[in-house]
Amino acid sequence: MEKFQSYETADVVVVGGGVIGLAIARELARRRVGSVMIIERSEFGRQASFAAAGMLAPQAEADVADDFFRLCCRSRDLYSGFAESLREETGIDIELDRTGTLYCAFTAEDQEELEERHSWQTRAALPVEKLSARETRELEPCVAADLREALKFPLDIQVENRRLLNALVTANENLRVKLLTRMTVESLRVERGQVAGVDTSAGFISSRKVVVAGGAWTSMIGTGGGPQIRIEPVRGQMLCFESKPTIARHVIYSPRGYIVPRRDGRLLAGSTTEEVGFAGGVTDAGIQSIRLHALEISSQVSALPLIDSWSGFRPRASDSLPVLGAVSETKGLFYATGHYRNGILLAPLTGKLIAGLIADNVVSPELGAFAPDRFAPVGVN
Repeated sequence: MEKFQSYETADVVVVGGGVIGLAIARELARRRVGSVMIIERSEFGRQASFAAAGMLAPQAEADVADDFFRLCCRSRDLYSGFAESLREETGIDIELDRTGTLYCAFTAEDQEELEERHSWQTRAALPVEKLSARETRELEPCVAADLREALKFPLDIQVENRRLLNALVTANENLRVKLLTRMTVESLRVERGQVAGVDTSAGFISSRKVVVAGGAWTSMIGTGGGPQIRIEPVRGQMLCFESKPTIARHVIYSPRGYIVPRRDGRLLAGSTTEEVGFAGGVTDAGIQSIRLHALEISSQVSALPLIDSWSGFRPRASDSLPVLGAVSETKGLFYATGHYRNGILLAPLTGKLIAGLIADNVVSPELGAFAPDRFAPVGVN
């Protein structure tokens, strides 16, 4: 990481060094837009991106084929090339696992939900397979005895998110992106409707193009007189078990929880959704809830030692959709935040869409539903 000088300037400043900010900066540098700088308030990729489970599972989680679902599927489908290019650039394998995802029904209500999901996705010609309890256990013998049926999503896959973050940091270093850590962006500086730079805890940085990718901390950044985009933190807790030999090969969901096997013998289980502001940490209630839902999926979890736990803050906009694109009233200002539970999933496509907007002035139709201008101003700084 580089040191901050008394006066800095960059062609593009990216505020926030999670998976979204890192993916955007890498894509901008690959397109040779000039000097690119990322400013991170702590350490790169150590917030929500680090706490995630790395699931790339839009079909398993969607209730309808809307613009957001299509955005998620397209980003998931970019991951194969994304993983390969990162390996070529950095030598780091991000452990993209294509085994697929199982979504299990344990109650009559679960079955109704699975039937609806199977029905609309089949009509949409999406790859999904209905499995009996016997067929599911042939794939995953660990699944609990009261399983009724399951759906298999062969294209819903997973990635080792922490290796992904390491690869993105290394790629940005190799591309000579300036990486600044432990620096807080306090406010944007706007002059006559044009971004002029950012005021930080270490001083002013001049730039006529700024991307706000601050995740759950986005609303703490002053807007220099422009409209404020409100992003709220939502705490999620995770548990990590040791599973050697592994009890599962697929990502396995129920409507209440999930388990995620890792190549190194860890088994992740999650998660909670808690509106507690920035109150961090793991709670006894969170551990009990996650463990209960993991045991519902597989009783074998009871024999696994709990070796780690953590929490993170998901960034959620008021409509739970990402905020992507340019701000019409402030030239040079772009947002890429509010990815909520889908930051890892949406990183490749977000990088491409925002970089295309900045480098090539290409406004993709995919950005329309997620534009910052969809929000009425809720206050100014």
